[in-house]
Amino acid sequence: MPWWGWVVIGAVLLGAELFVIPTDFFLVFLGIAAFAVGLIGFLGIELPDWAQWATFATVAVLSFVSLRGWLRTRWPKASRADDTLVGEFAVAREALAAGASGRIELRGATWSARNAGDVALAPGDRARVERVEGLTLHVRREA
Repeated sequence: MPWWGWVVIGAVLLGAELFVIPTDFFLVFLGIAAFAVGLIGFLGIELPDWAQWATFATVAVLSFVSLRGWLRTRWPKASRADDTLVGEFAVAREALAAGASGRIELRGATWSARNAGDVALAPGDRARVERVEGLTLHVRREA
């Protein structure tokens, strides 16, 4: 493969890493390895195809093993949306018996909810979000 083909592959892999959520730093090492093989070709060192692929694999594995832990400790991890909802107060839009499901309003949006408490919620009651399971908020009536 020509050196510029490796550079294009490296750029695509690094660009794809931006869209992988959460950032787990897998594709970045493949991108680095592809750039390394492209750089070797750019410098005029001609390698057969099998040696290019072997170099790609070796650089990818070595960079993954040696740099992934270091990168993960230094790159801020984005918080999940459900982490920010726990502890928030919502307003019941309809009556919710203990253990029943229904609709609540939180931050100006209507959500599916399950009453995790022992006390029924009446329309307009405030409830605290205890946990999030998918798109369902588990709430308990405010004491």
